[in-house]
Amino acid sequence: MSSHFIKESDFAAFLAGLIKEKKVVGPVAKTSRQQEKFVFAQLERGEDLRLDYDVTILPPKKEFFPTQQDLVRFDGPRREGCVTPEEKVLFGVHFYDVKALDMTDLLFQERNDDRNYTARREAATVVISNIQKVSPRAFWSSIGAEIQPQGHDAWLSRIAGGYVLEPRTPKGAALLRFGKFATATPAQIAAARQANDAVAAQCPERLQGTSESNARKVRAAFGQEELWTKLAEDCFSCGSCNTVCPTCYCFDVQDWWNVDQKSGARTRYWDSCLTEDFAKISLGAGATENFRESRGERFRHRFMRKAAYLNEKLGGPACVGCGRCSAACTADIADPTAVINNIPEA
Repeated sequence: MSSHFIKESDFAAFLAGLIKEKKVVGPVAKTSRQQEKFVFAQLERGEDLRLDYDVTILPPKKEFFPTQQDLVRFDGPRREGCVTPEEKVLFGVHFYDVKALDMTDLLFQERNDDRNYTARREAATVVISNIQKVSPRAFWSSIGAEIQPQGHDAWLSRIAGGYVLEPRTPKGAALLRFGKFATATPAQIAAARQANDAVAAQCPERLQGTSESNARKVRAAFGQEELWTKLAEDCFSCGSCNTVCPTCYCFDVQDWWNVDQKSGARTRYWDSCLTEDFAKISLGAGATENFRESRGERFRHRFMRKAAYLNEKLGGPACVGCGRCSAACTADIADPTAVINNIPEA
């Protein structure tokens, strides 16, 4: 599909027209005492959109896989499914988060299609925006660089004087009617490519080695229990690294009953393999077994999952280098670059 250009002066009107007709979710500022944070939220006004954000607190997967989601509601013998697709435009997603969505798409579609996720995903239009500010813990330029984002409908790049929009699907092309777009010139297309290529050099952290060599190294370190115990020594088992991760997809399912003891809902919640009870199972008669009881075992499991276990299925590591886990970890021990770079070669 051809590329298009919209002037900076016409961009606000484009957003206003889009917001008027569709539900638009994008990055907005969330003020804190320490520093400015960003979240994906529904846009009420175009001026709230912050395409200059570094990284959001939670990844955009929450739009399709909410932190809390009813699967079935029941009332006596009556049951009702809760598949709730909603047409929306997810605007301003960084490319690494789209790579994470690609992984989640695969994992929720293989074997039995999870319509609670995929119906929401199919109803959305996803627009990538180029990275204008790099997160201080980012390393996306050095992990899975050979894997390109697939699950998006258009790519927006800011250049001098305006924006270049590259539709990738008919849904992306349909956005053109909301603004005064002109066919992009070769110079504008080249400027957009340069803007996206140049930012990679700004990543402050770097993962050494290739995806294949790191997978081999991490797998080979599985039996080094003293290493993993040492690495997890300061872990609070809080699960923050899992909660903010764009590629984690574990969930717990619980049934909730109303006071009438007839009606209620079956609900799923995000879960975390770093918490103490994640791997605890019932043996009956009040007895339990925890097959990842120590912090070191849980810490090791996380890095095996991110760097090795899923590589063959996903085509690369289950990590996109966003740096959210590093920033969220109170003990500052979750940084994949610090851990993987310092695992000794077998």
